[in-house]
Amino acid sequence: MVHILPAAERAPGASRTIRFEGGAFGTPISFFAVDAAPGQGPKLHRHPYAETWIVKRGRAAVVAGERAFEVGPDDIAVVPAGVPHKFTALGPERLEMVCIHAAGDMVQENLE
Repeated sequence: MVHILPAAERAPGASRTIRFEGGAFGTPISFFAVDAAPGQGPKLHRHPYAETWIVKRGRAAVVAGERAFEVGPDDIAVVPAGVPHKFTALGPERLEMVCIHAAGDMVQENLE
């Protein structure tokens, strides 16, 4: 069965980021389609599975484990399972990226 989730049927909110958890739809993948203003981003956290980021627009400052680096358009970064990480949109434009979780249901341990 094909599942379609029209934008008009998703819960409205202040955030422009889309959250999708695939477990309810029979897929072992979840994601955030991030649309963040400069200065926005999650606090330090970790997952029991890998997370892959694909940047489409904008730039972000990233902390992952002991590394600090920047990512920009068309960059891909992979954070292994269990590694604490966070990112902050740098601007001047909005950050648009997809954060793919290798799990049907997201599990996150906040560290800050």
